[in-house]
Amino acid sequence: MSSLLQEVAAKAHNLSIDERAELVHELIVSLDEGMDNEFEAAWDAEIERRVKEIKSGKAKGRPAEEILAEIRVKYS
Repeated sequence: MSSLLQEVAAKAHNLSIDERAELVHELIVSLDEGMDNEFEAAWDAEIERRVKEIKSGKAKGRPAEEILAEIRVKYS
């Protein structure tokens, strides 16, 4: 653990329970922000790949009603 992290942790222990909870929340939100960008980029790439497959004819679509009917039969 770095000295800065040790210092921050020591100071955090002096906070009230509510303040520590708020700090934890803020830290988790900050982690999620970075992850959102990674996931968003991955989804963008996946969407682009799927669109290319559809446009090239490699992948074929099916009507949603057909798929939903199959699911209903399978799980009824």
